[in-house]
Order: sequence, then C-alpha cells, then structure tokens
Amino acid sequence: MILEKQDALYAANVFIDYFASFGRIDDYLRKIKLERMSNYPTSLPGMGPQDDMFSDFTMHPNDMEFECREVSNEIFVNYLEIVTSHAVEVSVPGKAIKWVVYEKNTGQIAGFIRLGSPTINSKPRNIFLGKPLDTLSAEVMKRFNDSTIMGFIIVPTQPFGFNYLGGKLLAAICCSHLTKDTLDKKYGGPFCMFETTSLYGSTKSSSQYDGMKPFLRHKGETVSDFAPLINDDNFHRLKDWFESKNGEPLIDPQASSRKLKTQTKMISIIKASLKGVDDDAYSKFVQTYLDAKGLTERKRAYMSDYGFDNVKEYLNMETDELRKKDNYDRYSFDGVVDWWRKKSANRFETLKSDGRLRTELETWNINADDIDIIR
Repeated sequence: MILEKQDALYAANVFIDYFASFGRIDDYLRKIKLERMSNYPTSLPGMGPQDDMFSDFTMHPNDMEFECREVSNEIFVNYLEIVTSHAVEVSVPGKAIKWVVYEKNTGQIAGFIRLGSPTINSKPRNIFLGKPLDTLSAEVMKRFNDSTIMGFIIVPTQPFGFNYLGGKLLAAICCSHLTKDTLDKKYGGPFCMFETTSLYGSTKSSSQYDGMKPFLRHKGETVSDFAPLINDDNFHRLKDWFESKNGEPLIDPQASSRKLKTQTKMISIIKASLKGVDDDAYSKFVQTYLDAKGLTERKRAYMSDYGFDNVKEYLNMETDELRKKDNYDRYSFDGVVDWWRKKSANRFETLKSDGRLRTELETWNINADDIDIIR
C-alpha cells in the first residue's frame, strides 16, 4: 500500500504531533495514564477500590503474612488500573495467571502479578539458549513454550512498594514453587524458567529486580525495535483511516499483538510513501520515529530457574530430566517470603528512623498529579 503525498503527510503528522511533547518515558506514561483515567468512574472516600489497598504503615514486615488469589479479569483490571502507571491491557492472548497478593492480617492488597506466555524476541535469552528462539526446531520450541513463563505485571501498591520493597516481594513470589506448581497444574509443564524485564531502561539507574540473587538474576539488556504506541484516540482514528484507504484490515484480525503490529504497519507505509517523494518530510518522520523508539530504551532482562541447575540443557532438549540445586527448598513460598522479610525489615526500620516513611496511599483515581512514576 502506497499513499498519495498529501495523505502520507497527514498520517505522518499524526505521529509527529503526538510524540513532539515527550522528553522521557515517564512523560509518555503519565499522558497515556491520565487519558485512560479520565474515563475511570469517580469514587467517594471510603467507597472505592483504593480502600482495599494496603494502608497500615505502622505494621512491621515481621508481622505480615501473604496469600495469592486468582481473580476474574474484570476485578484484576479494575483494581490494577488505579495502581499501575501503565495503561492496562484488558485482553492478553496465551497463558495467563492473574494474582492479587493480599496481606492476610489486614485483608488488604499488597500488589498484582500477571504471568503470561513469553515474548519471541529477547537478546539475553537468545544468548542464554545459544540461538534465537525463532530458529529453534518445532520440538525445542514446544518445550520452551511448555516450560517458560514471563512476568508482565509485577506491581506493588504504593507506598507498600516504597516502604517495604514490595516489588521484590512480588518478584520473589513469581520465582517461588507456588508459582511453578500453579503453572504445572494449569498448563502441564514442567515449568523451569521465569523471566521478566525492568520498566524504565537506563532512565532509572536501578531496578526493583536488582539484588535478588539467588532467585532472580540479571541476564543482560533487551534491544527495542518498536516505538511506544500512540494514544487510543489517535490510534483508532488513524487505523480506521488507513483501513478505509486500504479496503481491508492492515493485519490479520486474528493476529496477536494487533495494536503494535497495526501501528508498525502504518509506520512502514508512511515511510515507503514519503521516501523519494518528499525527502524533508521523510527525514522528519524517521527522526520522530527514532526519537520515539528512544523513549523505551533498552530494558534489563532477568531470569529465574525455580531452583534447577540444568535449565539451559533441558530447554535445548539435551536432557529430559530437571536436576534440583542444593538450595531448591529456598524457592518455596515461605522461603522467598522469609528472604524478603529480612530485607524489608531493614528498609522499613531505616525509613522510619530517618523520617522518610510514606503514609499516604497513592492511586491514580485520587492523587494522580502527585504520583512519582519513576521512584
């Protein structure tokens, strides 16, 4: 599909005008989030989902106990929407575990976990396995898909996350045998690898996943080839416009990651339509696209082996038996929570003695303007 020059300029300017105001990824995230929250139902104090979030900031980590509850998609999304700085995707294809993590004594929510099928492209994973995932044989690919899970949402409520290292608690739970056993029971398994990525790339000097050995280890940085998505209104308007010009959808309606693939297709059409026709406009659009890609930057990749020491060999079909490490039992649910509790106690006591303990609940439906996205 090639557009007329005037049409190509119109479509290019939608992207250029949208991304012109962003200097960092948190600028982009805040704009997207506030647009989403403008349609979120208003709730009165004492009568909204925020009242179920953890709020007893006098409580010491040594007195806390936790449980994971799998909930409906509607409940998960509605609660998560007011906590995370991301725009929440309602429907995600493939494997899915959605957990709300509760502190049992208060009955309040400490955080959210969503696990799903791993992405295809990951440079650190390619290095770990010895080759890109999409070059593996069908047999090896099946074993990988049957044995690997990815953490897409690992979000503590705030300031539970800040005061108590809540992100580390949730990530440790993802690495626990509770998670492995739940996945094995639901999907067959055996699962032997968990992976996730940091959120902000080099915008932030550290990640909530740092300092989590032996459960979670840094494995390198991903390489991003995609710009962030334009906002919903611009996307739907431009998508409908392209499809009216094309006479049919730009991508297969049954494809996964349809929004990302549709935007990528629109960008390729604009570039092809401007190149050699209007070199100045082409250069401006390409530079805007490169600047937008720079917002996402590289992300740190982390992996867990659930306490097995031959995961690489197992995934590459070099063995059919997983071998337990000597510290395998440390990956139990109680084991990872105990590991977190020691770190959290030090954090809590230091913040308290320094007068830096945060006590105001942070939710996007109440105090959005004061939320620090990159903390």
